Amino acid sequence: MTAESPTPDPARPSRLRSVLPDLAPWRASADFRRLWLAGLVTTFGSFLTFVALPVQIKELTGSAAAVGAIGAVELVPLIVFGLYGGALADALDKRKLILWTEAGQAVLSAALLVNALLPTPAIWPLYVVAALSSALVSVQRPALDALLPRIVAHDHLPAAASLNALRWQVGGVAGPALAGVVVAYAGLGWAYGADLVTFVASVALAVGLSPSPASHEAAKPSLKAIAEGARYAWSRKELLGTYVVDIAAMLFALPLAVLPFLADELNAPWSLGLMYAAMPAGAMVVSLTSGWTSRVHRHGRAVVVAAALWGVAVAAAGVSRNVWLVLLFLALGGAADMVSGVFRGVMWNQTIPDELRGRLAGIELLSYSVGPQLGQTYTGGVAAWKGVRTSVWSGGLLCVGAVGLLALCLPKLMTYDARTNEHAVRLREQRLAAAAAPAPLGAPAEG
Repeated sequence: MTAESPTPDPARPSRLRSVLPDLAPWRASADFRRLWLAGLVTTFGSFLTFVALPVQIKELTGSAAAVGAIGAVELVPLIVFGLYGGALADALDKRKLILWTEAGQAVLSAALLVNALLPTPAIWPLYVVAALSSALVSVQRPALDALLPRIVAHDHLPAAASLNALRWQVGGVAGPALAGVVVAYAGLGWAYGADLVTFVASVALAVGLSPSPASHEAAKPSLKAIAEGARYAWSRKELLGTYVVDIAAMLFALPLAVLPFLADELNAPWSLGLMYAAMPAGAMVVSLTSGWTSRVHRHGRAVVVAAALWGVAVAAAGVSRNVWLVLLFLALGGAADMVSGVFRGVMWNQTIPDELRGRLAGIELLSYSVGPQLGQTYTGGVAAWKGVRTSVWSGGLLCVGAVGLLALCLPKLMTYDARTNEHAVRLREQRLAAAAAPAPLGAPAEG
């Protein structure tokens, strides 16, 4: 008598699907696929430069403060062009903005390559390129953020946020790890050259995006339009909370500027590429198991808890004397930061009206970019004053304290619930009504 085959467990596939990333946005939107692939290529190359630039400044100056100054020179263009770039994203075709700014980044990569190939590379072009690149990113990022809710269904936005983060993390793990090898054995020119090639490839991919003109309600780019967006952000204290929590976390606890010096202190210069890759690697683990994020509704609490855990992990990395423990804690910090980033993005995308998306995306850009830029200057300055380790662990502790204080001061952030928040409910109903509306007369029927 043959034994019967065991009955398959019907819950097992659903359990697996609830953990793995949700691919619905990828399947449903051709524009999302193009944008995702273009972003992956660009991210991979940008991380090569992200590692090569501070290494080159370190080689030319030997100063932690000089490396940290990258954040200072990027700050002013970030503020000015981030706010104006948000107004441009509301008023102009988002596809054109993305294409032209991507082409500009390719030109800047070419400038870095030429400078690196000189017999005696100059230091000033590195800061000039960093500032100009910051300006281009500040114009492009609001357009990218404002485009996402147009090409992805409302209920697919959490999944799209996780997939976009996964794209960044794949490049963030592979790029820095490869950059450490390329810079050490092939030279800085190869890193900058590879970045140039990736920008050319991403432009070719982005050409296929559908046009995305301004909405009829969008205001023309002006100081008045920027002020209107700022007033709206100020009126939404739960959104305001996501901005300031992220700024505090990145200001105090982002150790990127001092990683070349930390690797030297640990007598492990070989680990620099791994240090840069550790945080994206931890974040990638979260993205690969991100199915659970769609079942979380109290996004504000998740942002606060994750930001505090980021500070704890960075502080632990600062006190650890074993390079593998440092890498572990940096990876845990990256995982926590990923959780915070996913839920910040979901709150923004599910509650902000289309006609304000560009301007609010500009403010969002400031919230998650000003902190890192100031953070590089802060950590570099503290490292020059008190030492590299003190800079890292003290920044982590300050992050925890600042996030806790902000949570107490912003109760609307802690009580936010996507199921009941008036802005989330209104936008959900508007998108459902738009999806159910009959097609205009004369429109081709879907086959």
